[in-house]
Amino acid sequence: MASNAAPNSNLFDQFEPESTSAGSLGYSAKDIEVLEGLEPVRKRPGMYIGGTDARAMHHLFAEVLDNAMDEVVAGHATWIEVTLEADGALAVGDNGRGIPIDPHPKYVDKSALEVVMTVLHAGGKFSDKAYQTSGGLHGVGVSVVNALSNRLEVEVARDKRLYRMQFSRGMPQGPIEHLGPIHNRRGSVVRFHPDPEIFGEGASFDPARLFRMARSKAYLFRGVEIRWKCAPERIKAGDHTPIEEILCFPNGLADYLHSTIGDALTVTSQVFAGRTTQAAGHGGVEWAMTWGVRGFGDRDGFLLSYCNTIPTPEGGTHEQGLRGVITKGLRNYGELVGDKKAAQITAEDVFNTAAALVSVFVREPEFVGQTKDRLATAEAARIVENAIRDPFDHWLGASPREARALLDWAIAQADDRMKRRKEKEVQRQSATRKLRLPGKLADCARQDAIGTEIFIVEGDSAGGSAKQARDRTTQAILPLRGKILNVASAGGDKLAGNQELSDLALALGVAPGAKFRLQDLRYERIIIMTDADVDGAHIAALLATYFFRAMPQLVHAGRLFVALPPLYRLTHNGKTLYAKNDAHKDELLKTAFGPRAKVEVGRFKGLGEMMPAQLKLTTMNPATRTLARLVIPEGDIPGVGELVETLMGRKPELRFKWLQENARYAEELDV
Repeated sequence: MASNAAPNSNLFDQFEPESTSAGSLGYSAKDIEVLEGLEPVRKRPGMYIGGTDARAMHHLFAEVLDNAMDEVVAGHATWIEVTLEADGALAVGDNGRGIPIDPHPKYVDKSALEVVMTVLHAGGKFSDKAYQTSGGLHGVGVSVVNALSNRLEVEVARDKRLYRMQFSRGMPQGPIEHLGPIHNRRGSVVRFHPDPEIFGEGASFDPARLFRMARSKAYLFRGVEIRWKCAPERIKAGDHTPIEEILCFPNGLADYLHSTIGDALTVTSQVFAGRTTQAAGHGGVEWAMTWGVRGFGDRDGFLLSYCNTIPTPEGGTHEQGLRGVITKGLRNYGELVGDKKAAQITAEDVFNTAAALVSVFVREPEFVGQTKDRLATAEAARIVENAIRDPFDHWLGASPREARALLDWAIAQADDRMKRRKEKEVQRQSATRKLRLPGKLADCARQDAIGTEIFIVEGDSAGGSAKQARDRTTQAILPLRGKILNVASAGGDKLAGNQELSDLALALGVAPGAKFRLQDLRYERIIIMTDADVDGAHIAALLATYFFRAMPQLVHAGRLFVALPPLYRLTHNGKTLYAKNDAHKDELLKTAFGPRAKVEVGRFKGLGEMMPAQLKLTTMNPATRTLARLVIPEGDIPGVGELVETLMGRKPELRFKWLQENARYAEELDV
């Protein structure tokens, strides 16, 4: 499981404020720092790519791939080549027009190539002259990649001549080179290596992740050919990523949907899929969807959306358009056949068990944030509705038997939803009443789940501190008695009879396994809060395993978190800082206190040792705490399941083998 930090601020690095008297501030014009060129990107990479973790580093590939894909969408390229080289560098090339190399009219001493690579907000996508639709609209993508690469090389084949220019950390390493005439080649190749100063020593691209990203792009534009190549030495043992493969899917999203759902049993025998194209590419929509009888693997349903081939994991207006038009269409069909119960159908009923994909092409899309996670273009909803309304009506009318099956399914989902709503309040009161035991659930006052959270803590001692430190309105506390049952190695009878796990599910208001319903959760966030030591990490791992096995939808929805309490308290002359681990403690001793300072170092043996005020300040207050969200990247589910079975399952020989293979990567042990 990957970790994605979601802090409001990090208390561990917080210092006490200095005096605010006019004489002590020393704040003048010389303190105003001006960052030029690509310096802001290197200074604050999180503003441009969302962080410096593995996800952010792979976003560099997405930016370069998006540019190549824009050439394909514009009709100037037919193939893209992605190559992960032996030294860890990544090359992305296409047979498009090639980046212009002539002098730029605004920067007469620079070529257009150098301007594109070194100037933020420089590109050919701010008007519709060069591109009608594009994904890299903000004009910062490739220059950000340049800024965050310790070496980058661009080759341009244009007008039967080959050019090359090299960069390092955003700076040109010389003028553009003329490499002479070249035939039977055109387009651009961008070859770059992520900077270890930004992403850390040893950080490298994951071939499997790159391959999935490239394959997704191939699905999103039917007919494009993406040529994948990977140096054999970059593929680790157990990784089945191919060394070479040509990715081309003539049926687009329909192929994508079939490959995703496999042989899952569906409500209708046919997938509802189609596409519309508009002049100059603006307003084009492609979609594919079906409905699962028993869900799809370990999830009930999913909706994946894209704008100009850019994934939008947080949805947006195009998803709203799809939800609206499908729901209205099914309601209208119910009215047409005289079924009055169809009026109670909502988008939740229709999409709860749906596997849906939608891709829209719009001119000048508006995204929320540079990483383009959410589409904000209001027109996209109307475009999707207009494109899908008539095809969906015709699809329902062409097969009355399947349309009736889908309508009955949606009505059954609506009946189930309304039944659960009536039982919800009774269930909350029942759970509170049944768990009123010494050291058990201390519920929050808010009845609605929105904005609430439950802390699962280790033992009554930690539970007592947490109860005093919490916000009683929105924060609930559930202490556990030590280490819970390892669900990966326990049989069904043991699971059914385990009181600790039963109490946990009851407190959350859900049933584990096949009967789990995400909407039944009594809290918005589930937070595992254990001691910052080996035992605490083991308990957190056991709980994470339980949620992954028994309630995977909770993990997929991003509702599971791990609190990060400090391990050390450092005190000197009334100044107190907190360190999360040994390395952080050593860093603070060097930088936050003088070299001769006699710092009092205290190690917390557990959360129960912390005063409620300390626990609140460092770990529970949303304004000052740091949380780690447990997530599973799209497509990594089988790999995560295999890893959980290896590390937590019944076969110790698998764990022993895994430790032998991975021991060399361990840098710091706390045993």
